[in-house]
Amino acid sequence: MGEKGGVSTEAAPAVAASSVDPREVEYYNRFAELWWDDKGPFWPLHRLNEVRVPFIEAETCRLLGLAVDETSPLAGTRILDIGCGGGILSESLAKLGAEVHGIDVVERNIAIARMHAEQSGREVSYRLQTAESLAESGQVFDVVLNMEVVEHVADLAGFMRACGKLVRPGGVMFVATINRTVLAMLIAILGAEYVLRWMPKGTHRWDWFRKPAEIESLLNQSGLDVERVTGVAVNPFSRTLFLTPVKRVNYMLSALKVN
Repeated sequence: MGEKGGVSTEAAPAVAASSVDPREVEYYNRFAELWWDDKGPFWPLHRLNEVRVPFIEAETCRLLGLAVDETSPLAGTRILDIGCGGGILSESLAKLGAEVHGIDVVERNIAIARMHAEQSGREVSYRLQTAESLAESGQVFDVVLNMEVVEHVADLAGFMRACGKLVRPGGVMFVATINRTVLAMLIAILGAEYVLRWMPKGTHRWDWFRKPAEIESLLNQSGLDVERVTGVAVNPFSRTLFLTPVKRVNYMLSALKVN
């Protein structure tokens, strides 16, 4: 594999899978240049990072039995970030010492992620690839991140099977998404996209929101047991996000692969 400044430069394979929706690819192609603008359309992900990174770090250390290391708590941990976008989460975890591999089906996302990692000096490997094609290669990871992705996937069952194959026995998968409730429709679509205009219209489709029980069932089919589930809420005045027991809108979970 060719490397330049710690960033993978390997030629990317063709992207094709039943889970990939062309409308989603086109949508993110339009906004790819804005991933690292924390005041732009992806500002919620920058704020969300302040919540999800500590959650991922704590759960990874707990479930994998990692020794406490304040400077590099995830050192030696091989992490796959599915749907990595511009690399916001990937870089944050690389900063904690993890060996991070990011994949995405949007070519411009990968280009932006590679450029930013090189500029920031972060060791992250990025590839234009689907979870399905990577799973076929037989590779496995200590941690698989499935964050804010499943609500954009066409063939959810097939996608989740592929993600499950990518987790090594004893490894962990994280899933973050939006619950399919009336409240979520009012807040995540009507409120965030149309009233407050925090993100572009069309970012989400309510019928593609995923209930926790649906995700848990698919995880179980791949030998993963849910360990922890938490809700995520936003303060509309300060635009800060925080963990909450209420899971009716956004939620995150960790799951351990038991076989």
